[in-house]
Amino acid sequence: MAARDYPKIVVPPPGPRAQEVVARDAEWTSTCYIKEYPLVVARGSGVMVEDVDGNRYLDFMAGIAVSSTGYGHPKVVAAVKDAADRFLHICGSDFYYEGMATLCERLAKLAPGESKKRVFLTNSGTEAVEAAIKLARHSTRRTAIIAFRGAFHGRTTGAVSLTSSKARQHAGFGPLLPDVHHVPFAYRYRCQFCADEPACNLGCVDVIEELFTRHLDPHDVAAIFVEPIQGEGGYIVPPPGYLPSLRALCDRHGILLVADEVQCGVGRTGKMFACEHEGVEPDIVLTAKGLGSGMPIGAMIAKESITTWASGSHGSTFGGNPVCCAAALATLDLVEGGLMANAARQGERLMTAACRLMAKHDCIGDVRGRGLMVGMEFVRSRETREPAPELVQELVQRSFRQGLLLLGAGKSSLRLAPPLVIDDRDVDTALGMIDATLGEIA
Repeated sequence: MAARDYPKIVVPPPGPRAQEVVARDAEWTSTCYIKEYPLVVARGSGVMVEDVDGNRYLDFMAGIAVSSTGYGHPKVVAAVKDAADRFLHICGSDFYYEGMATLCERLAKLAPGESKKRVFLTNSGTEAVEAAIKLARHSTRRTAIIAFRGAFHGRTTGAVSLTSSKARQHAGFGPLLPDVHHVPFAYRYRCQFCADEPACNLGCVDVIEELFTRHLDPHDVAAIFVEPIQGEGGYIVPPPGYLPSLRALCDRHGILLVADEVQCGVGRTGKMFACEHEGVEPDIVLTAKGLGSGMPIGAMIAKESITTWASGSHGSTFGGNPVCCAAALATLDLVEGGLMANAARQGERLMTAACRLMAKHDCIGDVRGRGLMVGMEFVRSRETREPAPELVQELVQRSFRQGLLLLGAGKSSLRLAPPLVIDDRDVDTALGMIDATLGEIA
């Protein structure tokens, strides 16, 4: 394959081999799977994904911000192979191995703030959220949890109780976790407190204090769970000062601040963790997705001062699997060794190009982001800001057929979350394709 032989469509997707796989999948897999479009992957390299019929795509969604170092990065693959050659598994909850100790030490030292941290390794972001719920309640001896409208924290029973993204993620599964309270997020474009004001007035923080006055005693609240940048909710970046205000509120009332960085962490925003942009040290930081470059691993990184649970209070058979730990350590080497800086640099290029598209296409109402986590919100009218979900869906589907992999987010936003290895040409190609498609459908 030529170095830049992508995107390239040789057979209109889904091709014949892809159709066979799609049909088999439809026959045997659970009905809950979403399946955004009929992409049947055969292999990947860097930012290129090739399907079973030989079509090559430019990937601007990275398996939902997971493939942080691209596909098949030789250093990650070598680390995985080396670890697999030695041993595939020994339960890290019960026994020791060097990779687990090394990764926990590294994550603890990378976490924001000066206080000492301790790390619990998991299989996923959802499992990290579940661990944080338990630790927060155990540490504070309080039960209530505050989360945000539009939040996505996972789909297991505890995590989905905090999730407030789509009603279907709750429908039919109740009763869910009790004593969870949802408040508005700092969604500047649609904020009920300051959307039409010249600057953010932090009314969405004040409403939490009002909740404490009228409905919920703050001394019953164990933790506030917040995504420093909302992911599934629409790639929403809160205004400056918002996260520090949450930190101050938590400090006033003895509440733990939990930063869910499952999607926005590990260098994606140009810093290792997104909360570092605001100089905030959470009590607990959660990470997963990009941590293992596609291998299933996550982590709960908590201040040592609140890690008070006893041996046997929590555990995970596969959490911190040795092969996954090796992938995570190689990933962190790459992220710290240049990919985080590339995310910042290419993120500026991506934001500039996205803003140019907004100036050209009236259907784009807002552009926001940090690093390689950029959201473009589509509207029927800039005056009314009425969402245009059908336009996002059409853009995603057409882009797929033309060789560009995209995903929506929120009600009518497009998420741009490519692997951190992209370069100038990849950014220009993707935004050029989006521009051309919008010219056809908008």
